[in-house]
Amino acid sequence: MSTATTSHPPSVSRRTFLRVSSAAAGGLLVSLYLDWPTIAQQPATPKVYPPDAFVHVRPDGKIVVQVNRLEFGQGVQTALPMLLADEMDADWLQVIAELAPAGDVYRDPVYGIQMVGGSGSIAHSFEQYRQLGARTRAMLIAAAAAQWKVTPTQCRAESSVVYGPNGQSARYAELAEAAAHLPVPENIQLKKESDLRLTNKEVRRLDSGAKCNGSQKFGLDVDLPGMKVALVAHPPVFGAKVKGFDANAARAISGVQEVFEIPLVRGTGVAIVADRFWAAKQARDRLRAEWDTASVERPDTAQLFAKYRELARTPGNVAVSRANANAMDSISPANRILAEYEFPYLAHTPMEPLNTTVRFDGDRAEVWGGSQFQTVDRMAIAEVLGLKPEQVTFHTEMAGGGFGRRATPDSHVQREAATVAKRLRGIPVKLIWTREDDVQGGYYRPMHVHRVEVGIGGDGMPAAWRHVIVGQSILAGTPFAPMMVKNGVDSTAVEGTADTKYNIPNFHISAHHPAINVPVLWWRSVGHTHNAFVMETLIDELARRAKADPIAYRLKLLSPDAKKLRNCLALLQGKTASWRSLPRNHAVGIACHESFETGVACAVEVSIEDKRPRIHRATITVDPGFAVNPLTIASQMQGGVTFGITQVMSRGAITLKDGRVEQRNWDGYTPPYMKDAPVIAQVHIVPSSEKPSGCGEPPVPVISPAVVNALSRLTGKRYRTLPLTEI
Repeated sequence: MSTATTSHPPSVSRRTFLRVSSAAAGGLLVSLYLDWPTIAQQPATPKVYPPDAFVHVRPDGKIVVQVNRLEFGQGVQTALPMLLADEMDADWLQVIAELAPAGDVYRDPVYGIQMVGGSGSIAHSFEQYRQLGARTRAMLIAAAAAQWKVTPTQCRAESSVVYGPNGQSARYAELAEAAAHLPVPENIQLKKESDLRLTNKEVRRLDSGAKCNGSQKFGLDVDLPGMKVALVAHPPVFGAKVKGFDANAARAISGVQEVFEIPLVRGTGVAIVADRFWAAKQARDRLRAEWDTASVERPDTAQLFAKYRELARTPGNVAVSRANANAMDSISPANRILAEYEFPYLAHTPMEPLNTTVRFDGDRAEVWGGSQFQTVDRMAIAEVLGLKPEQVTFHTEMAGGGFGRRATPDSHVQREAATVAKRLRGIPVKLIWTREDDVQGGYYRPMHVHRVEVGIGGDGMPAAWRHVIVGQSILAGTPFAPMMVKNGVDSTAVEGTADTKYNIPNFHISAHHPAINVPVLWWRSVGHTHNAFVMETLIDELARRAKADPIAYRLKLLSPDAKKLRNCLALLQGKTASWRSLPRNHAVGIACHESFETGVACAVEVSIEDKRPRIHRATITVDPGFAVNPLTIASQMQGGVTFGITQVMSRGAITLKDGRVEQRNWDGYTPPYMKDAPVIAQVHIVPSSEKPSGCGEPPVPVISPAVVNALSRLTGKRYRTLPLTEI
């Protein structure tokens, strides 16, 4: 037995620590921490964790489950409680999900920090939450068995009730107090797949009602007594500093409290603090600031593309070199394809603008924010305020999208919020990055140039492949670099090519990572976005050249062990068999890709309307391993392909002139509209008993090459530059 005041002795070496106690208000509180090896391979050290960290069986029968992730549309706030409730035999109607605050106990069991990224939420916490549920159920059954003087094996649980051998029954709420005083079971048997009642079934999301009726609160909705709102005037060129500013007109706005210079992660800025957002916004618009841009690089998109094209003509640092590096030289020019691809910077533009609220009281701080990196952001705030991380209480708020934007290793938004809060000691302050701030102030998916030479064998299959990728490193200078940058190659820049599932002989990938004064960040599915486009359009071109069916060609080229992609393509072939007869001026495009251990294949029917692609229907097949909630997976696939259409939008690019971003909001950087999304998007999940893999990012890479492959059939052109400004 453990209580809130006992801790594991220093000699404890178990890799699973479970904490139990009875709550002050009654009920059972359970915490499970799986100290699995992390990326950093830190040694496991026993720690004391709050007993109510994960599940609370309340006296009223409600079961409160803490979700160790950010919920920002991916459905994790439902899927993880499903796993726990299923193993616990809990009444699903009594389950309440809450987003956990920042804390060591909530860190990702694989990555070692509390975060959402790499599509790992379900994949990494799948067993963790099942173990929690199973152990909690075992304790409740043991409490009932002791009360009835029978053995636990004579009892069973169903829908938050334990039943005994002689017609006895007791609700979990009645047993919770007694269960809290029982030993934690060392070994527990998880349910067989056939015994699961919730998992692998379509379950409606716990947060959908609140989101539909408008009662759901997001980070931007935080409103505390006496709270102020802060905006920051950022430099027009990344890294520039304030030379001077005139704040007289800004201070004249009613409600403005303070205007002062602050340090930024890059350069300096001017913070405006006001009673409400609109006053701060008006004041910032009236601020007259001079900036020192002479000492920083002022990148220009046209010049960067010219530089990148030059670099692409030279070998980079080697990512993969398989077989004969000179095989291409023996293939005649007539049997080669030379292709150059260009991809621009892309912004994330989540629906909810970035924000963080901080109250600093001198020896403590309290934070409210929708963060993908709670551990990192909490540490950054503590550093700015001169505190220890444990002195910072970090509340995870629901977020309105993110796509990677809320996972910044430098925590620049949180640092700005903490800097302002430090000056306003005792007063809560909400710092907001408007969409204009975000579009013009970064962070972006890096721009890239690819140069690929493909040598074609006599059988129409690729016999040699030489591929150079040019683009900034996302990981350089971050804590992830030692683990994920090898031989000078950022693994996120080459993922989807270096690890391709296609069995291509004489395969060579290299990369250049020029240092450019533009902040870059992972964008939903990271390097897979541009790499899948290159691979899948070229494979499609090879199939057309060989006069082969695009699915059959891919199946022939895939490695025998590419089981997930093979499953997806086979399922796609069956689901699109009726697409043989198409209306005039319609065409079908195919693409497939595996990322984050999930295979996805996509077929789209496309026509051209008003000089833009019109997607009439899409069929998506996915193999994510064991499907925890098929309803959520289908939503992820549909949302992911719609997000992925951003890449082909005619105004879907961030461009720079003299160091300044030329776009400022959705008028210049245009996301997909309703008419750009597939009219029909059917999702089919490959049945599987394998461990679950990611679903948030894998649908994104397949849609743009599928659309472009369809367009190529309509126009006869090959599209190697995105976005599509001409069709």
